[in-house]
Amino acid sequence: MNKILIKNAQLVNEGEQYFADVLIKGQFIEKIERQGISMPADQVIDAEGSFLIPGAIDDQVHFREPGLVHKADIQSESRAAIAGGVTSFMEMPNTYPPATTLELLEEKYQRAAQVSPANYSFYLGATAHNLEQILRVDNQTICGVKIFMGSSTGDMLVDDPKAIESIFSQCGSLIATHCEDDHIIAANAEKFRKEFGENIPFKYHPLIRSEEACYASSSFAVNLAKKYGTRLHVLHISTAKELELFTNDIPLLQKKITSEACVHHLWFNDSDYEKLGSLIKWNPAIKTQTDAHAILQAVIDNRIDVIATDHAPHTLEEKSRPYFQCPSGGPLIQHSYLAMFEMVKQGKISLEKVVEKMAHHVAMLYEIDRRGFIREGFYADLAILNPNKTTLVNKENLYYKCNWSPFEGHEFQAQITHTFVNGNLVFANQKIQTQEKGMRLKFNR
Repeated sequence: MNKILIKNAQLVNEGEQYFADVLIKGQFIEKIERQGISMPADQVIDAEGSFLIPGAIDDQVHFREPGLVHKADIQSESRAAIAGGVTSFMEMPNTYPPATTLELLEEKYQRAAQVSPANYSFYLGATAHNLEQILRVDNQTICGVKIFMGSSTGDMLVDDPKAIESIFSQCGSLIATHCEDDHIIAANAEKFRKEFGENIPFKYHPLIRSEEACYASSSFAVNLAKKYGTRLHVLHISTAKELELFTNDIPLLQKKITSEACVHHLWFNDSDYEKLGSLIKWNPAIKTQTDAHAILQAVIDNRIDVIATDHAPHTLEEKSRPYFQCPSGGPLIQHSYLAMFEMVKQGKISLEKVVEKMAHHVAMLYEIDRRGFIREGFYADLAILNPNKTTLVNKENLYYKCNWSPFEGHEFQAQITHTFVNGNLVFANQKIQTQEKGMRLKFNR
């Protein structure tokens, strides 16, 4: 088996930082030694001055395949993922056709096995009529079931309370929810349409997809989960008000109801619409600085359990359309670790907490087999982050098929120099290094 020795690294793992050498043998971490390793290896990488961190596991991405491949595809976006130190992803079902049967879902797995350099899993999409499919899910091979309780890209809205309750009461899988109340959103949209017509300024997006709309839906989901003991994971929390729905008084592994923050809800706020407009039109909407600060504090105090991206590319042509024709979402996965590290440098959060929320907790929350930590016997999914180099975001170094980023022009104060997936060095020297493919995630459930 091929052996790679990483020397002089500053490991960030399980709440501490320390210097150690790490020996990779085949797919796995064979040895971690604080006193140094002198064993022979096929390749030696000197990581002096850099952090060695677990590869991020992004539990919410939209890679657009099948049916929307003019925006993105599994190959292009998984390449962007590993360029950003993201070694595993969980992808959403709102493609064309939507992944609402196990047969269609398996086609996505087969495609990822052919083209993805990162590890992968896919959600089964819920509809008002596919409960039979949901009940057939093998929880050891699929990350979960996704319910769109608010409409977004695609046509997968489930807004019939009886259908939602039926799923919550019978589903034995983790349910991940997009929570926004479409009736409240429609009423808000009509009010602004009367004032502005079709060309509503994008700064009103957080007033249309409002705090009230988010809380009404997320509180409904949480109450149902409590009623039926459902394993619920609420995605992309965007308001301070929703934080009262979640607790930090029990350990993560004992929680039945968990939640996620996204990088864009931590990085941007409503003052950024004036400059970036449609490029930061996401659902749920980016809201106020007060909301962003409260979400960050909830990440730190463990009311929010993980950080993800909701990576959701569209073309620039699509994003240039008027408000109602402009789709929501944007590309983010290539810079998620870098954006959070910048917040570390700003003193807003510790690097240990970032690693916990982007790797450790995702692995724990989803019960992923042997990933998310730097441990002997675990898969060698790792990234080296150099805090002494910078990363200027421009079109020339983007891996996204859509070829734009809301971070364009920004210079991050760090660089992902190496990414390892299953022991393979897949990214180095700012280039993809191998044709090796990732693996299907397995879950210890």
